[in-house]
Amino acid sequence: MKNEITEKEMRWALFGVSEPVVSAGNKHRKHPAPQVSTILSVKSEKQITSKVFTSKLRVKLRVSNEFEGKMYEIVHEADTLSSLVAEQEAAKAARKKYRFVEVISVRQCSG
Repeated sequence: MKNEITEKEMRWALFGVSEPVVSAGNKHRKHPAPQVSTILSVKSEKQITSKVFTSKLRVKLRVSNEFEGKMYEIVHEADTLSSLVAEQEAAKAARKKYRFVEVISVRQCSG
């Protein structure tokens, strides 16, 4: 019995092929087509999920629509532990309304 498999057989095992692969050592062996089944997970409407405490970061931004004009301070709260992600999320949200956005600080919320 042959223990080594060829590259074509490995590709067929990983990705599947439209035509069966026949190895040089065993020309009579044909591989069946791979069977793929999809399992859909169904969530019941009454399934209760527990609320997990999530840490929030408070990002202070200085925003304006005029270059060197009047600046306004706004606060954005992000549900993440990463200060970089919180900063990017806050800047993205502020750019929807304001043209110039400057991050002042990123701190953890108390409470």
